[in-house]
Amino acid sequence: MSYPTTRMRRLRGSETLRRMVCETRLSRDDLILPLFVVEGSGVREPIASMPGVFRQSVDALVAEVKRVRDAGIPAVILFGVPQAKDARGSGADAADGIVQRAVESIKAAEPDLCVMTDVCLCEYTDHGHCGIVADGDVDNDPSVERLAATALSHARAGADIVAPSDMMDGRVAAIRAALDGNAFPNVAILSYAAKFASAYYGPFRDAAESTPQFGDRRSYQMDPPNRREALREMRLDLEEGADALMVKPALPYLDLLADARREFDLPLAAYQVSGEYAMIKAAAARDWIDGDRAMDESLIAIKRAGADWIVTYAAVEVAGRLKP
Repeated sequence: MSYPTTRMRRLRGSETLRRMVCETRLSRDDLILPLFVVEGSGVREPIASMPGVFRQSVDALVAEVKRVRDAGIPAVILFGVPQAKDARGSGADAADGIVQRAVESIKAAEPDLCVMTDVCLCEYTDHGHCGIVADGDVDNDPSVERLAATALSHARAGADIVAPSDMMDGRVAAIRAALDGNAFPNVAILSYAAKFASAYYGPFRDAAESTPQFGDRRSYQMDPPNRREALREMRLDLEEGADALMVKPALPYLDLLADARREFDLPLAAYQVSGEYAMIKAAAARDWIDGDRAMDESLIAIKRAGADWIVTYAAVEVAGRLKP
C-alpha cells in the first residue's frame, strides 16, 4: 500500500515509539577501550592528536581501568610504548616488558576485566615496521616466530585474548600452536584479519611512536581496493585457529564488515581507528558538528554493519550516554 494509507512517520513521532522500533542497539558490552602504556611512574601524558587519550604508566593505568569498570565496559586492549627499541623488537616478548607488567597489574586489580593485548612488533622496533627487516622488506617467517613468542609472553602475564595486528602470513597458526603447546589452550585469539594500509592511522603512530623509519607497510597490510582478498584473509585466519576476526579501520570498510557478517558466524570486531576518532574530535572542537551525536552515529553504523565488538577511544564517554 502507499500514501496516504502507509505513513512511515507514524512510528517516529515520539522518543518512546522510536525506542520501541529501534533495530540496532549499541551496548556498553560492545565496547573495547584501547590503552597506551609507557614506562615510569605517575605518568598521564595527553596525546595532542587524540583529545581525551593519554599515554599512561602502569600505576596510572590501574587507576584508569577502575574508571573503565565503573563505566560498564567489559574489555581493554593494551599497546606498549617501551623506552628501548631495537631491530628485533626485543622488548615485545620480555617477561618484564611494559605490556606484560601492565597485564599483571590490571588483572590483579580488576580480575573480571577482559584484558586484550595487541601483538605486533612495530612499537618495539627501531625501524617502526611490524616484523624483522631483511633486505629492505619485512621477512615473514622470522617475524612470525617473534610474534608467537610475544603472544605467549602476554598469555603468561595473564592476558585473556591476544590480538595479532601485524598481517604476517601464518601468524595465527603459529600463535595458536605456541599457546596450546605451553598450556594456554583457553587464551583466545582476536585476529586483525583484514587490516588495511590506511591513511587513518596517523595519530596512533604518534601515540605509539611507531611510524616506519623508511618505506611503508603496503607490502604486508592490505590494499584498500581489495574486497574479495579481505574475505580470503579472514577465512585463512579462521582455519588457522582465530576465535574472532577484526576489520580495521571500521567506517571506511563497512561494506567489508557486512560481507564478513554474512559469511562468518564467529564474533566480529571493528576498530574505529585513531584517524576516525580524531576527525570527529577536531570537527567538534570547531563547532562544525555535534561531536557526541557524530560519535554515537559512527558507532551505530559499525554495529549496524555487523560488528559484535567495537574498539574505540571514545568507549568511556559513549558508555556514559548509553542506557544500562
